[in-house]
Amino acid sequence: MSNSKMNYLFFFPDEMRAESLGCYGHPVVRTPHLDRLAGEGVRFEQCHVQHTVCTPSRCSLMTGWYPHTAGHRTLWHLLRPHEPSLFRYLKEAGYRIEWFGKNDLYSPEYIREILGEPNKADAGDTASGRTGNGGNFKKDNPYAPDDPAFYSFLFEPRGGDESGTETAVKMKKAIDFLRSPQAQDGPFFLYLPTAMPHPPYAAPQPYHDLYDPAALPELRPADLNGKPGFYRLIREYRRLNRADEDLFKKIQAVYLGMISHADYYLGELLQALEESGLAETTTVIVASDHGDWAGDYGLVEKWPSGLDDTLTRVPLIIRSPGNTAGHVVKEQVELFDIMATVLDLSGIEAKHNHFAKSLAPQLRGAAGDAGRAAFAEGGYDTREPHCFEGDPQRMFGGIARDTSHIYYPKGKQQQDHPESVCRASMIRTADYKLVRRTADTSELYDLRSDPRELENVYAREAYRAVQAELESRLLDWYIHTSDVVPTNEDPRGFPGGMERG
Repeated sequence: MSNSKMNYLFFFPDEMRAESLGCYGHPVVRTPHLDRLAGEGVRFEQCHVQHTVCTPSRCSLMTGWYPHTAGHRTLWHLLRPHEPSLFRYLKEAGYRIEWFGKNDLYSPEYIREILGEPNKADAGDTASGRTGNGGNFKKDNPYAPDDPAFYSFLFEPRGGDESGTETAVKMKKAIDFLRSPQAQDGPFFLYLPTAMPHPPYAAPQPYHDLYDPAALPELRPADLNGKPGFYRLIREYRRLNRADEDLFKKIQAVYLGMISHADYYLGELLQALEESGLAETTTVIVASDHGDWAGDYGLVEKWPSGLDDTLTRVPLIIRSPGNTAGHVVKEQVELFDIMATVLDLSGIEAKHNHFAKSLAPQLRGAAGDAGRAAFAEGGYDTREPHCFEGDPQRMFGGIARDTSHIYYPKGKQQQDHPESVCRASMIRTADYKLVRRTADTSELYDLRSDPRELENVYAREAYRAVQAELESRLLDWYIHTSDVVPTNEDPRGFPGGMERG
């Protein structure tokens, strides 16, 4: 390398929840490369996202802002050039940004600033045989339109060689970069926001049928009392209420197979990093933008105001030169802490106000903040109809008219029942979780006795004091994070020649 700055490799698969990895305690799934990385690096036991949908989660990740701070709470309102971001800081500091995978982060003007002209960027292109967001649902859906599984996202195994998936194609490009002279010149940030295990639930063999559904832990049951109305409505609109338990178990099994497929290619990537001689100067980060129900609660994918742990809790594993190998941080952290950590490790000072915290002390073996709460939010307000999915007059409106599209029920439900995707905010401590909603059922869980969030104790007398304390803390959080004041100043007088009497 021509300088001593740290390199970064960020493996960021879409929709990968923490509890479904071996190193996070899953008893069946095989993730040997993630497990090895956790043993060599630092594993964060409780990392929670700031939003459970792709775009707003990624916007928070790159800015250290909560979705409400700058209004990033939909799929189609991305970071714009006037807003700060981690990649701009890195580029200004001389980093080469290499990006293989989807966008869901920057507006067209901003991504050109970060990556240059389109022929220099690989972000967002589509590989043949792609598995994940944007697949050909009409062609690949194996079920008849009246089948209860038609809108379930469970597809047949992907045909062809396993090397043709989107994840495999992107990882091979990343490996080629690690073997290139440009990587040796450094410093670089290699960003890999790949698709799998994002639905549809489908993988090439042997991964599609790698796990026996009957051998998996019991799923969280459907039709629980006290859950928000969108649980029932999703099942009705997707006709999942007519499906049997075997469908949901198979969905979970295939989801795990997709994770094992991604794990295999992570192993290939880590081997290439070692062979390039760059491992000793590269920090490796593994995380995800949010989780996935994958059959739990009788549900699939996610929902914009869904805030249970299957959606908010994601893996966070960091291996950095000189870290305390095998250290496990049990205290809560938030996904956007990655931004503050990278800036800290790189010796770069943020020029904007943000709420992320550097995890560099934990990489050196320190414990986390035992009193820290994790916050997340989602959903839309009815005064902003442009936020809701399924509007025929707005972006992706064609889905609202195409009953054969796998996302048709999602858009129709939001249009028919906007209250089912109302604004929601979560505060999660080590012992309790509170979710306040503006027009749907609020939730409170005692995580000490109910870690799977099966019994909603909101408004129960026995939890009155706990609920009041969490609600007060949630209000304080909103006051503290409601806006950010710019760090530069504007002159109060008129510009020269424009004085007014």
